[in-house]
Amino acid sequence: MARPRKPLLSRERIVAAALALVDEEGLQAVSTRRLAAELGVSGPSLYNHFRTKDEILDAVADTVVAQVDLSMFDDGTRWTDALVRWARSYRAALAAHPHIVPFLAQGPGRRPAGLRLADAVFGGMVNAGWPPGHATRIGAMMRYFVAGSALGSFARGFVDDPTAYDPDDYPHLGQAHLLPEHQQRVDEGAFETGLRALVDGLAIQYERLR
Repeated sequence: MARPRKPLLSRERIVAAALALVDEEGLQAVSTRRLAAELGVSGPSLYNHFRTKDEILDAVADTVVAQVDLSMFDDGTRWTDALVRWARSYRAALAAHPHIVPFLAQGPGRRPAGLRLADAVFGGMVNAGWPPGHATRIGAMMRYFVAGSALGSFARGFVDDPTAYDPDDYPHLGQAHLLPEHQQRVDEGAFETGLRALVDGLAIQYERLR
């Protein structure tokens, strides 16, 4: 009886395994030795596809960013609405893989999907009438905001023990122990409030520039 063949090693399999490790255990879990063990191959075989661990992490990061919808910058959507739709899609992609966010925060480097994202946002703002310098700063500001919102949870930063918030010490935190129970609503509401404030503020600046 023929032995079952192992799936051929490919860049896609390596990236998928690395992303699963990052999601489950964080960036520090990724090593060529660990990945080889997860894939059931010898360590040197990985080097036929990636020269270094950082190249693997670059590919993982680009796989996450490639999930972000950029169509709104090319379909006639008003720039304010495009920023909102893009920011929501960007946050959803990062929030699904929060452990990769610190690596992504270093910038796109040479990663194709990251560069396409930067190009789409910059081009969308310039095409809407923003001066190039302003468009660059808008892209940077939005990236800071989205990455920060995906990196952690404000609500989960509090404990669900009411005795931790003595009113003599913290007179305004009497309900803070309830925040973890409503984590999704609190965190998503904070993101939407901040996003709306940023875009509305940009709209005011935009009118002043015209």
